Amino acid sequence: MTLATFGFSLSTCDMSTKIRTVTIYDTTLRDGAQGEGISFSSADKIRIAERLDALGVHYIEGGWPGSNPKDLDFFAAVAARKFKHAKISAFGSTRRAKIKCAQDSQVAALVKAETPVVTLVGKTWPLHVTEVLHTTPAENLAMIADTVQYFKQLGKEVVYDAEHFFDGYKDDPRYALATVLAAQDAGADVVVLCDTNGGSLPAEVGLITAVVRKGLKCAIGIHTHNDSGLAVANALAAVEQGASQVQGTVNGYGERTGNCNLMSVIPCIVLKMGVACGIPKENLRHLRELSLFVDDLANVRHDIKQPFVGASAFAHKGGIHVNAVEKIARSYEHIPPEVVGNRRRVLVSELSGRSNVLMKAHELGVTLHKDSSEVRDILHQLKQLEHAGYEFEAADASFHILVQKLLKRHKPFFNLLGYRVIMDKYGEDGRSIVEASVKLSVRGEVVHTAAEGDGPVNALDSAFRQALSKFYPSIAAVRLVDYKVRILDSQSGTAAKTRVMIESTDGKDIWGTVGVSDNIIEASWEALVDSVEYKLFKDEQKR
Repeated sequence: MTLATFGFSLSTCDMSTKIRTVTIYDTTLRDGAQGEGISFSSADKIRIAERLDALGVHYIEGGWPGSNPKDLDFFAAVAARKFKHAKISAFGSTRRAKIKCAQDSQVAALVKAETPVVTLVGKTWPLHVTEVLHTTPAENLAMIADTVQYFKQLGKEVVYDAEHFFDGYKDDPRYALATVLAAQDAGADVVVLCDTNGGSLPAEVGLITAVVRKGLKCAIGIHTHNDSGLAVANALAAVEQGASQVQGTVNGYGERTGNCNLMSVIPCIVLKMGVACGIPKENLRHLRELSLFVDDLANVRHDIKQPFVGASAFAHKGGIHVNAVEKIARSYEHIPPEVVGNRRRVLVSELSGRSNVLMKAHELGVTLHKDSSEVRDILHQLKQLEHAGYEFEAADASFHILVQKLLKRHKPFFNLLGYRVIMDKYGEDGRSIVEASVKLSVRGEVVHTAAEGDGPVNALDSAFRQALSKFYPSIAAVRLVDYKVRILDSQSGTAAKTRVMIESTDGKDIWGTVGVSDNIIEASWEALVDSVEYKLFKDEQKR
């Protein structure tokens, strides 16, 4: 038996030969902002647009003019700006039933936005035509054609979004195709097939896109939602069948479970499919940076499990995996992490082998020999501590300090002489005051400080920083990003052992620390001390 038995040839695996250049259409500022918990100010929207333009995105949908004051402010602001790559689009719908475009206030708002591109959404599914718009199929076709033609006569580039196209096609293929033909014949530059409910499968999307591709002469785009977890897969299926525009959002923001995630679909198109894309391959190194930037503006915690750009995307924990990656990275990495601006991370836990310890130590700047007794000691201590409740996967800084102590290289920056936390509660309104005091020995000098806080950990943290700030001014830049408490043996009730995880930043780097104790204050103190000592250690290394 040979490969020829299967009809195999290299050409059958080459998808790029039948695919046109793909343009990227970003709708983070409109469709993405409709996601639960997502809100951008006018200034935020400008900053995001500038970052998208720098990446090389071709179209940026700014919003729905007239729907809210922020979108009006955005269009007014971008009118005076020049973008290197991107065209700004205003989003709206086809004219209302039984009135002319010139009489429709929503159409007038689109004109007033003065964008070079107008994106129009129209109905494809008879269910929506009759039950939502309460009009006739014939009038809906006229609404599509009239509105597209109206904006083409104004010299606009028109993108037509065929809403619910795949549901409409499955329900009534003849009518669904009639709607996109109406848009094309009226002059639409791109007809976008929308899986608005997110319920289609890749095979369906590919098959239906192929049918539309044969019947239309204009460019075809794809707009997918993630309700079945298939938004990216569906977009790629459409690209395989000739779609030349992909619509999506940064980090997959959007209605319900979100839209097609551009942070995944862009590298898949460029790196996996080898398709020509206006976004240069070298620009992909800014993907993770863009992903984090938009999350920060949206005040959303970054999804560490996100493909390509998540912190866990190239994190290795199992000893066998780490050993293989140490020898040849691509054995367990589908692309070099640096290509998308990410990095390899080695996790340490009770599942770790020597390779984990060696690579993690090297990552932290500590050189060890694989057969040394130090590696065995570190591995033994690591497993003992994990058994006691510690967890070092997200606590790189605590692991670094642990290694330094076991190698007898750790130099304490201070010595604790004692601390105290007091909480007083007053009056019927339950007003409380929490005060903490810390006594340290620093460089031969005894320092005793006290501070109030919102709670015992906050008060202790404030007093601790005050005690050290005279000697180490740089810790003023350190702040807690996250604070997590986990009960380890819940059957013990209020006497249960507690694990505290703290994430800290100095504005440049982020690091994690861990503390474990039967006393939550003690566990918190342990994690706080590691956080500050790690910062001071980094500063000393730089000096």
